[in-house]
Amino acid sequence: MFLTPSAYKVICVGSTSKDIFFPTDEGIIIQTPDDIVSKEKIAFELGGKYRVADRYEAVGGVAANVAHGLHRLGHAAACYSKIGQDEMGRWILDAFKQEKVPTDLLSADPVAKTDLSAIIVLTQNGERTIFHNRDANEKLEIIDEKFAHTEWVFLSALNGEWKTNMQKLLALKETYGFLLAFNPGQHNIKEDASFMLQMLVHADVLLLNKDEAIELTMQTHKELDAEHLNDEMFLLEALSRAGAKTIGMTDGKRGAWSFDGTEYWYCPIHTLKGVVDTTGAGDAFGSGFFAALLNGKPIESALRYGMANSGSVVGAYGAIDGLLSSGDIDGIAENILPERLN
Repeated sequence: MFLTPSAYKVICVGSTSKDIFFPTDEGIIIQTPDDIVSKEKIAFELGGKYRVADRYEAVGGVAANVAHGLHRLGHAAACYSKIGQDEMGRWILDAFKQEKVPTDLLSADPVAKTDLSAIIVLTQNGERTIFHNRDANEKLEIIDEKFAHTEWVFLSALNGEWKTNMQKLLALKETYGFLLAFNPGQHNIKEDASFMLQMLVHADVLLLNKDEAIELTMQTHKELDAEHLNDEMFLLEALSRAGAKTIGMTDGKRGAWSFDGTEYWYCPIHTLKGVVDTTGAGDAFGSGFFAALLNGKPIESALRYGMANSGSVVGAYGAIDGLLSSGDIDGIAENILPERLN
């Protein structure tokens, strides 16, 4: 049975899409260490044509992924997003219903196309490159009364009139008193990093990757050298000074860090079955980390939950199949040992 909107503890705002995965071992990895926010590239022959042995389909989009992750971990979460009234939109609705994730905050646009992502996955290491098209979520609108009774809003990358929608959500935060978990989108940062930096003062929880942390930090520390920008504790402190209260920061296979204004923690990755596909690893970390905080756990435990969830999701294609349930995550998390850095 689906919950009524007033019962949702968390509303996840952002994108929902259909993701199609193409695994291949034919991409060539190129090292570019001098590019501080893109140290590896992938190359294919120009004009080449590549056959893949299989393909996989899954629900994607940050808001959808995090809503599914929180739902599996026992929290009343809904996804506030937009799809099209097309075949892919109906497919997404069916997938949500199979997972028993509420669909009443998924609005269907009669003329827009459902968002679609094509994802190249390197079978050598599970790393992926995503090509995405946003149409329905370019038209996402914030309807005030939908947020009147929630305790939290999880705000991820937005499209279309994204600054207007973010500002509207901040006004609703003041009106209704909900708390904000913020997961800034890379394209939002690239379009207006200064605006995104100003959002941090409103973030009760901030979730991002190291590249995003670097780009935000560079807005207030424009003369920093590479040594400082590679220093995770420096980045966390800079984001904290900008206003973020509790921070979880990932850096792929290097692990994750957290900071609450007092304690710095680091945790290495913890995969359960090896790496098949890294798509959604950051979102799984985010839902695990955030779920632990919702349970009243400290940031050390939040790191354990985040790394357990991300380490499980990379064992399958897509961002949802490998997500852990509330009955499984504690036993896995207790074997993960974060390190306090101060």
